[in-house]
Amino acid sequence: MVEDGGGGGGEEEEEEGESAAMPAAALQRCNGILPGSEAQGGGRRAGGAAAEGEAMLAAGSVRAETRVSRRRLAVLAVFSLYSLVNAFQWIQYSILSNVFAGFYGVSFTEIDWLSVVYMVAYVPLILPATWLLDTRGLRTTALLGAGLNALGAWVKCASLGPGRYPVTLAAQIVCAVAQVFILGLPSRIASVWFGPKEVSTACAVAVLGNQLGTAIGFLLPPVLVPNTPDINLMVHNISIMFYGTAIVSTLLFFLTGVVFEEKPKYPPSHSQAVLQSMPPEDYSYKQSIINLFKNIPFVLLLISYGIMTGVFYSVSTLLNQMIVTYYEGEEVNAGRIGLTLVVAGMVGSIICGLWLDYTKTYKQTTLIVYVLSFIGLLVFTFTLDLGYLIIVFVTGGVLGFFMTGYLPVGFEFAVEITYPESEGTSSGLLNASAQVFGILFTLVQGKLTTDYSPRAGNLFLCAWIFVGIILTALIKSDLRRHNVNSGIMNLDVKAVSGDS
Repeated sequence: MVEDGGGGGGEEEEEEGESAAMPAAALQRCNGILPGSEAQGGGRRAGGAAAEGEAMLAAGSVRAETRVSRRRLAVLAVFSLYSLVNAFQWIQYSILSNVFAGFYGVSFTEIDWLSVVYMVAYVPLILPATWLLDTRGLRTTALLGAGLNALGAWVKCASLGPGRYPVTLAAQIVCAVAQVFILGLPSRIASVWFGPKEVSTACAVAVLGNQLGTAIGFLLPPVLVPNTPDINLMVHNISIMFYGTAIVSTLLFFLTGVVFEEKPKYPPSHSQAVLQSMPPEDYSYKQSIINLFKNIPFVLLLISYGIMTGVFYSVSTLLNQMIVTYYEGEEVNAGRIGLTLVVAGMVGSIICGLWLDYTKTYKQTTLIVYVLSFIGLLVFTFTLDLGYLIIVFVTGGVLGFFMTGYLPVGFEFAVEITYPESEGTSSGLLNASAQVFGILFTLVQGKLTTDYSPRAGNLFLCAWIFVGIILTALIKSDLRRHNVNSGIMNLDVKAVSGDS
């Protein structure tokens, strides 16, 4: 945002102000042109944009004020909380697969679909969702995600009875649609609201909310809904879980309406100031998608991120079945192992976020975490059947530390190598890849686990993670956003329409 010289009002809401000269070349690039690239991209600018660029060059430089807003912490907290509830609703059935299969009178496969539906819904809806984020903005997308999350929770309250599996499936589909408007927001919120020295940590915290929801989803349902032959007691226990979730998600929907704003008064970084200076009519969503798929490092990251996160989804969904295969009657401990896996991952996420903010070593960190996740899954696989639950707790924690800690690293690496494309679009495509791989891995691993053993299913996942390591090693590290914040402006053109 270019300072207008008279913006004194409302400054009590901002902190850590900074004013610095922005090179005219950066603002010229916002209008779809890079210095020295006129011969290549002459068709991408209209006469008005050219005149504006020349005027900026003549001026030499303009002053742009960057500040971070105190509201950013409230925005991050509310988002993390309703993302938490959405993740809790994803895993609450799978960790009690034997209980809900008996309650609704359906097979394990049908219970698995209550988790898989989250992945299935995401793939066809991600492009409309990212289009909405780019055209209607952060606040509208956040409200839609929080609202659908609450609606799905209330619909579940109508499924309290044997034979009502279709109702609970419909409710889970609504929650799955809500997830589409949630998973792509961490990097957007971090970039729009947080400064360059805290952006990776903020993204990690936003992702952490979703991880914490998964952790609570592993821990709380087995405690609230123990396996019992008394149907009336089971209905009572499930109702406590469903109604409690509905009330909390409704409260968070209203908090989202109060706290969320489209963006702070001042941009928090120079990279955001550059993007906000670009005329909205110059932006083309279609061209942005094309640019992303022409970006070879991003395509490699897209596949490798999908593999790693798909493996995490599959392991989380089938954890109960793996544990009870070797440790019969240990549903509660299966939940605790899942909790250990995710909590360790939360610690990994925060450590990785802090490390990235400090070092900016995105590729190196991504590759190291990938290799250690591979080793962790191998150890988990070959120690699962030793007969000692404590070993499973330890190996599950190590696996979760690296595998779940990878999620914000992948998000932030994508934003860096695709800047100045929309953070929501790149994150959305990463999540779509994760859902596709998650569906395939869950179905195949579930089949291998049922027909052969959990070891066969886990070795299948190990082979895919090894492929992901190779792809990650091939990614070229081009930290574009970091270059802008450091004053280096050799970037590609922002997505613009062909006639602009």
